[in-house]
Amino acid sequence: MPPSILRSLVVWVSTAIVMAVILQQCRKPSRGVGRLFLWLMNRSHGSVTAWGLAHVAIPPEATILDVGCGGGRTVARLAHAAPQGRVYGVDYSAESVAIARQTNADAIAQGRVTIEQASVSHLPFPNATFDLVTAVETHYYWPDLAADVREIGRVLGPGGQLVLIAETYRGRSFDLPFRLSMALLRAQYLTAPAHDALLTENGFVDVVVDTDPAKGWLCAVGRRPV
Repeated sequence: MPPSILRSLVVWVSTAIVMAVILQQCRKPSRGVGRLFLWLMNRSHGSVTAWGLAHVAIPPEATILDVGCGGGRTVARLAHAAPQGRVYGVDYSAESVAIARQTNADAIAQGRVTIEQASVSHLPFPNATFDLVTAVETHYYWPDLAADVREIGRVLGPGGQLVLIAETYRGRSFDLPFRLSMALLRAQYLTAPAHDALLTENGFVDVVVDTDPAKGWLCAVGRRPV
């Protein structure tokens, strides 16, 4: 094989391996590389999380669940917003759970925060446990989006709210690169109206979907019927 072709093959294979690792870590962080991704996510998701959470009022005594809690920064933000309440975080990545527990070590020691390894498809909580459920940059990857939204509805109390927050959505400005990335990630990439339908068709009322066109952000909020 000519050296030039061999070099090209090595570059192509190396790039493919790196991309595969990156895509896997986006879906489920693990081991040392996963810790780096979790650190990056903790830093990069702060602005969109603050914007999304501004769409709901958080009572100081609220009981809250963050689904797909990643490195735990959103859990910490929620614990600060509800100082007399309880905040739970779940993630199906063991590495994410470990980092989230480190991030929230003080609040866990105070009994105000609990982090568990679990899937959104099988939440380990009784019916009507929570006043608010949040999901930041995670619902793209849920195994069965409609069923998983209904599972969240199960653990929400009457009048409780679900907040889906995303850094991108189908139909945003400069959409093509994101469509390609989401296809590679095997992610569910919905339009703003599709987010409305997702919540409305799976048991939620008073659904509001807001977008920031300049940044490509989306926040969908739905309420469990009283």
